[in-house]
Amino acid sequence: MRLVLDTNVIVAAFRSPSGASARLVEAALDRRVQLLCSTALLLEYEAVLMRADHVMAARLTATEMQDALRTLADISEPVEIERRLRPAARDPDDDMVVEAAVNGGAQALVTFEIRTFRTALANRPIEVMTPAEAWRKVK
Repeated sequence: MRLVLDTNVIVAAFRSPSGASARLVEAALDRRVQLLCSTALLLEYEAVLMRADHVMAARLTATEMQDALRTLADISEPVEIERRLRPAARDPDDDMVVEAAVNGGAQALVTFEIRTFRTALANRPIEVMTPAEAWRKVK
């Protein structure tokens, strides 16, 4: 399954290692799912995850978080943004998530903001689902 993970899912994966978000990242590490990520989205992950509160909640050092981000980049299929879709969502930060999903040929976009992304992807063959829904499909 080809997935784009919204930033809130990545944060949840690091803050709650036993949750569905973390299980999706583990499935990507095991190559059971393929994560898709554009450069802009990866930079967004980094900007958010490197905040002191997220690093501390993940019980990692800043160096360990950087290493985890590198691993995330290594296991993700790079998505080149050939087609801009702005504005696709109400929040401009969400546009990069939509663009990664569309340009990468994602089967699903995983997020906690279901309504936002279902509206943005209304005419696209990309499922929008929560981490728990995605995990049920993967396991």
